[in-house]
Amino acid sequence: MSARRFMINSRTIRDGYASFDGDIYNHMIRVLRLGTGDTVQLADEKGVVYFGIINQVAKEWVAVKITTSSLATDNDSTAPRITICQALPKGDKIDLILQKGTELGAHDFLLFGGRRSVAKIREDQQVSKLERWGRITSEAARQSGRLDIPSVTWKSSAVEAANDAGQELRLILWEGERENTLKDTLSSIDKPSSVIVAIGPEGGFDPLEVRHFSQFGFQPVSLGSRILRTETASIAILSIMQYIWGEM
Repeated sequence: MSARRFMINSRTIRDGYASFDGDIYNHMIRVLRLGTGDTVQLADEKGVVYFGIINQVAKEWVAVKITTSSLATDNDSTAPRITICQALPKGDKIDLILQKGTELGAHDFLLFGGRRSVAKIREDQQVSKLERWGRITSEAARQSGRLDIPSVTWKSSAVEAANDAGQELRLILWEGERENTLKDTLSSIDKPSSVIVAIGPEGGFDPLEVRHFSQFGFQPVSLGSRILRTETASIAILSIMQYIWGEM
């Protein structure tokens, strides 16, 4: 049986050893019942895979001695690097977006506070929210067999999110667009190296936000006559792009 693989943060590795407590310790030792001498794989957020042997098991932590390492990101993928630029939805919908987006191969997530977003994040909540979202993408990456972990960043407004975009192809899904459909846009261009897709909250984009995105090179596109829920839109767009340009 191949060695079990765990998603880690590169900061946990020092002087040839990796040490863990918390969730990784519980899963490795208490759930999987691994012990001293068992081999494991550790994949960090930079796409580096470490091979090691469990060296020591204590009451609340475990140490792994690193034997070899290699850079093994998902470079075999033929899809562009796809960024989901998502206005914050209400409730736990963002959890689904991050989880399924990671499974479907999103390169990263750029979340922002939309003018019509019901949910709000105070400045003092940002660090804890980003940590929680990072745990969601890390776990989704582990379960789906990814060797890298999509990053999650936060911007307070659509203007900040649009200004931060440097992708080759920039799209904004907008139900108010009457001429350009996603299908026509994607079929008329060559495969880009990177894509960012802006998706609004439950109430859609405010027209001012659409103008902001357009000023920063985002092309408004529609999905035709269908209006999708915000948590469905990212799943749909990733599936479509992976089918056209990727490995689906």
